[in-house]
Amino acid sequence: MYCSIRDCMLFDTFPTPIEGIRQLGVNAVEIELSATFEVMRMDARERIRLVTDEDAAAYRKHLNGLDVRPCSFLTARDFSAGDAKENARWVARALELAAILGMDNIRIDSYMSRERELNFEDRVRLFADGLGAALEMTSGLSVTMGIENHGFQGNNLAFLLNVFLRVGSDRLGVTMDTGNFYWRGYPLSEVYGILAVLAPHAKHTHLKNICYPAEMREQTREAGWEYGRYVCPLDEGDVDHARVARVLHAAGYAGDLCIEDESLGKFAEGEERIRVLERDVAHVNGIIAALSK
Repeated sequence: MYCSIRDCMLFDTFPTPIEGIRQLGVNAVEIELSATFEVMRMDARERIRLVTDEDAAAYRKHLNGLDVRPCSFLTARDFSAGDAKENARWVARALELAAILGMDNIRIDSYMSRERELNFEDRVRLFADGLGAALEMTSGLSVTMGIENHGFQGNNLAFLLNVFLRVGSDRLGVTMDTGNFYWRGYPLSEVYGILAVLAPHAKHTHLKNICYPAEMREQTREAGWEYGRYVCPLDEGDVDHARVARVLHAAGYAGDLCIEDESLGKFAEGEERIRVLERDVAHVNGIIAALSK
């Protein structure tokens, strides 16, 4: 395993992402891919649009020159809206661009704008058929997709497992967010149980943490309960990331542990936020080092 970080963590903390990459000593970055295929330049607060394969190849050369390793795209597509074929084509193009950049996977958001009005079977069908079509269009590629357990339906184990079953492809799995099931309201011990079930399907990760009052940790809570108050740096929360990493390791996962510390907004801009990210990096690197002992 290796440590990575989301580009937005760098953008929100440092003058330019590359300055953060160098100060933190983490060169593997998850890069947001916008709906119009724009990406962060990294050495400036600007974005670049990847229209053609040549654009993507030039961007890869640009990142190589900065010693930046693009490990994953952060993507999203609403499969409950718009044209189904166009949605699948968009995801397929994201997979193609990822392959040109040398990425192992892309993260796909599970969110759909109509997810609360559609029944379970329809939600599974729409999402699985869209992702399955994108995988068929890119059958010659090895790039995988990880559905993030995000929001209302993504933090539903039955939804994720049924999508995996319907698609039936080794290229589809989960972007395991270590804090989102806890955010969703599951008791902490149940969170570990869910993560263990999903570990064999892991393609990518997001690491965040929450420090709830002791009396609330094993309670079933309302989704998002007091999240802004209790979200915290990785080394302060209730989720034991060393335990999660051991479960992933035992399941054969060898990818990145990607820092997504949503507590940064609670700290002063500048040095205070930088110190938090430095702690996060040290925490993740220590966990990875312990796995090899």
